[in-house]
Amino acid sequence: MLDSFSFLGTYYPLFIQGTITTILISVLTVILGMGIGIIAAILKISRFRLLRGISTAYIELTRGTPVMVQLYIWYFGIGNILNIPDIYIGKDLSISRLTLGVVALALNSGAYVAEIIRAGILAVDKGQREAAESLGMKKSMTLKYIIIPQAIKTILPAIGNEFIVLIKESSILYIIGIQDLMAKTNTVVSSTFQTIAPFIVASAIYFVLTFGLSRLIGCFERRLNRNDRNK
Repeated sequence: MLDSFSFLGTYYPLFIQGTITTILISVLTVILGMGIGIIAAILKISRFRLLRGISTAYIELTRGTPVMVQLYIWYFGIGNILNIPDIYIGKDLSISRLTLGVVALALNSGAYVAEIIRAGILAVDKGQREAAESLGMKKSMTLKYIIIPQAIKTILPAIGNEFIVLIKESSILYIIGIQDLMAKTNTVVSSTFQTIAPFIVASAIYFVLTFGLSRLIGCFERRLNRNDRNK
C-alpha cells in the first residue's frame, strides 16, 4: 500500500507549488468576494429601487447559473475583450488567468455572501434601529456601529461555510490553465500513470486547508461569545 505513494519522493514539489497557488487564489477570492458581498447586500436593502434592482439582478443571475459557465464567460469572453497581457509570475502562474479566474470566483461567491449578510442584517431587532434613529444617529452610523456588529455573530458560521466551499471550488480554475493543486495533481497522474494515490494526497491537502479554516472561524466565534459574556 505504501508503495503506491512512493511517487511523493519525486513529485512532492508539485503538490507544494499547487497548494501555494490554491491558497493564493482562495485568499484573493475571499477578500474580493467579501467586499462584493457587503456592497451587494447594502444595495439590496437600500431604499432606492434602482440600486435594489441592480443588486437583485446580479445576485439572482449569478446564483442561477453554473460557476463553470461564468468562468468561461470571463476567460474566453471578457478576457478576450480586455486583452489582458499574459504575463507570468514565476514559472507557470499567469497574471491574466489568475486575475480572470479570481474575479469569476469572487463574483460568484459575492452573490451568496450578499444574501448571507442581508439575512443577518434583517435578523437584528428593528427596535434597535428605531432606538438609534430616536437618538439622532444617521443610517450609516446605525449600520456600522449597531447592526453590523450584531449581524456578524449571526452570519459567521454561514460565511465560514461559504469560504470553505470556495477553497474547494477553486479547483475548477485548472480548466483555464491555472496550475493550482488540482492541475498539479493531474500532472502527477499523467506522469506516474497512477490515479487513486495522487488524488488521495490532493484530497488530504484540501481537507487540511478546509479543516484549518473551520477551526480558525470556530475560535473567532468563541472569542466573540466570550467578549459578549464579559460585557
